[in-house]
Amino acid sequence: MRNLACLSSLVTVLIVASVALAQPNSPAGPDADFAFQGEYAGFVDGPYGGSHPVGLQVVALGGGQFDAVAYRGGLPGAGWNRHTKTRLNGQVVNGLLLLLGSECNYLVASGVATSLDATGRLIKVDRVSPTMGLGPPAGAIVLFDGSSTGQLSGAKVTPDGLLQAGVLTAMPVAAFRLHLEFRTPYMPAARGQARGNSGVYIQQRYELQILDSFGLEGIENECGGLYRQTRPELNMCLPPLAWQTYDVWFTPPQFGADGKTKFANARLTALHNGVPIHLHREITAKTGGGKQEGPEPLPISLQDHGNPVTFRNLWIVPGLGDEAFGAPLHVAGEFVDEPGCPIRPRWGRRH
Repeated sequence: MRNLACLSSLVTVLIVASVALAQPNSPAGPDADFAFQGEYAGFVDGPYGGSHPVGLQVVALGGGQFDAVAYRGGLPGAGWNRHTKTRLNGQVVNGLLLLLGSECNYLVASGVATSLDATGRLIKVDRVSPTMGLGPPAGAIVLFDGSSTGQLSGAKVTPDGLLQAGVLTAMPVAAFRLHLEFRTPYMPAARGQARGNSGVYIQQRYELQILDSFGLEGIENECGGLYRQTRPELNMCLPPLAWQTYDVWFTPPQFGADGKTKFANARLTALHNGVPIHLHREITAKTGGGKQEGPEPLPISLQDHGNPVTFRNLWIVPGLGDEAFGAPLHVAGEFVDEPGCPIRPRWGRRH
């Protein structure tokens, strides 16, 4: 990795040559760091000629400090090969964010991440899940659409019509298909389980974790994980304050006549922002502090951990269990996660 002195001289030259980078955009969120945080995508020259797609996720840590991850092939779910990535860290100096890594370095300002090692620029993008705004199909029960909480127990709604965490479905559930949209808060100084924590607790037994895990590894206790049991296939977390989607197909476990002998595990398929993260996954036992497994149906809980996670557009189709899920490439539409796959324009709007 280049040392800071060498990079400082390079940054000086770059600033002089590119007046457009001299002033960053005004922040679009709670603090100045929010303007830098987010996803960037574009092309950078390779070491042996030609250019290759690169994705960059920039994570605010508070006080002008940042972590970042550069992905070869594009952003997760939009070209990344699931193998090649580089971690970077940096800080804001004189209104510019300098990110340093072992294999690449970037200068970020005005919605552009400029490579300091090769020719190339990455442009800030806002990705939108392909299932965002998905309407309820025939046979669905609308749990929350902003106008009624009659299908929920303990519901609290914000003044702008969003559902707060800490609520149960009024109905117990067996097999189902569920759609929900959620938003994690911007908490740059928080870490780990204190950063935008909630969860979809199926039958109050099995938790599909909600957490601000943007730019993290994607392990069992992070967003998309079956809490402390199974990690998601891919960390599809978008930045905090971006709306995200879960689409879930669930089949409960099967028990014998005694109600105690389990002869089939629960199964779940889940899409996070339109990309499969669990595909016909067996859930071997309750997760975390969930209720003990049993044959009786129980409600779904949207867990409250004291963080202002909010929800909208919740609906459920009873009876459509995991076996009803079709081919993932069909469900995910254009967003095929293949090595070298270009950034799909439907994924979002460029700044």
